[in-house]
Amino acid sequence: MARRTRTHSRLALTPAVALAALVGFAAAPAQAAVWSSSDQWGTYTTSDDYILYNNIWGSGAGAQSIWANSSSNWGVWADHPNTGGIKSYPNAKKVVNKPIGSLSSLTSTYNVTVPSSGAYNTSYDIWDSDYDYEVMLWVNYNGAVGPLGTSQGTLTLGGHTWAVYKGDNGSNQVFSFLRTSDSTSGTVDILPILKWIKDTKGWWGNETIGDVQFGYEITSSAGGLDFRTNGFGVSAG
Repeated sequence: MARRTRTHSRLALTPAVALAALVGFAAAPAQAAVWSSSDQWGTYTTSDDYILYNNIWGSGAGAQSIWANSSSNWGVWADHPNTGGIKSYPNAKKVVNKPIGSLSSLTSTYNVTVPSSGAYNTSYDIWDSDYDYEVMLWVNYNGAVGPLGTSQGTLTLGGHTWAVYKGDNGSNQVFSFLRTSDSTSGTVDILPILKWIKDTKGWWGNETIGDVQFGYEITSSAGGLDFRTNGFGVSAG
């Protein structure tokens, strides 16, 4: 589950950790990025109105730097310890603000390069406008990570086959869809999934879809790992 509640404080880094973050970040883009930040809540709005967010929210987190040239060319260097619990969800988001019933389409494309070590998932995190419901679409994952809730079986929809889970974190309901085989690039037809939740399962009503986020939910990345977004976009009609 990607964290929604945020306290807008800054992450205090020791000189050694700050240096490690800078060294790791310097190895990420081939040249200086348009924007970068090691701030806990560092944010950046692109020219096409996507919002990049460093989003280090979990306890026991280490250093993390985010960089971006555009909404479809950005990445993260993270050095989080090999302990349990989600440390961060760096992401890019597009705000849709349309009820499910008024959407004629909602699709997204993605292309990522992710490490072979560490514990993380690459996922969409889709919220209704009131933040009562959260829909997570995991397109790949690695290490000791797992979804919240109980299994609801498998489903082929939106161009992928998913293992479906339903849970509640005490603040909102969470519907998780884990792709049954890892993918680092593709297209997701999101609207049929939202309609399946609404019309087939009756788990929510005609909710207004707010944020469509895409990023990396990182539990551990000891020693520093790179996560790169080579392509990403959301299209809503």
